[in-house]
Order: sequence, then structure tokens, then C-alpha cells
Amino acid sequence: MSENSSKPPVEARTKGMLLPGVAAIAIYMLFMALMNAFGAIHGMFRTPAANYSVLGVCTLLAVGVFGLLRMRRWGWALVLGGAVFLAVGDLLFFKLTRQPFFAVRALLELVFFLYLIRGEVRERMQ
Repeated sequence: MSENSSKPPVEARTKGMLLPGVAAIAIYMLFMALMNAFGAIHGMFRTPAANYSVLGVCTLLAVGVFGLLRMRRWGWALVLGGAVFLAVGDLLFFKLTRQPFFAVRALLELVFFLYLIRGEVRERMQ
């Protein structure tokens, strides 16, 4: 028998294993979801409809983070959408306020999006 027959293929061994980058993205996204949810609860957005909308999106993002930590494809998809949503929102805030903080944060969220769509990350999702 050869040595390769006793070990499963590399894809089977790595499927479902959490990458350190995915864990860091999950922590950041959970933090952002919680901060925006607290802001929505305290009425920091312009209208009550905006507060409820942000609260709903934050709920979906938090659920997606826990799905991502369990390496589920639906969690990956929710966090991927959340990264795009946060990046677009931060770009709009940058356009309105011209504060560089929002542009830097949007760039960071774009990097998270690009990391999550890598083939290695997608292969590990169940």
C-alpha cells in the first residue's frame, strides 16, 4: 500500500476547518452589527424606518456571523452580503461627511469581501 491511500485527500481534510482570517472577519462583523444595532435602538439614524431597517440588517449579519463560524455556506453568504452592505454604507457616509474614517472602513470591508470570495475559503464551506 502506498502512503497516499491511508490519508484522505487534502480537500476532505480541510473542509470545515476555520481559517484565521475568517475568524477575524467574524469578530469584526459581529462588532459592527452590535454597534449599529445599539445605534438603531437608541435612534441614532434619521427616521424610525431607518432604525428598524438597520436593526433588521444587523440581525441578519449577526446570524450570518454565527453561521460563518460554523463554516456553513449560508453564513458565508450572509456575511459576504453584509460586507458589501457595510462598504456601500460607509462610502455613502464618506460622500456626505467627507470624513476619511468612513473611506478607510469601506476599504477594509472591501478587503474582507475579497478575502471571503477566495477559492480556498469557499472550498472549506460545508
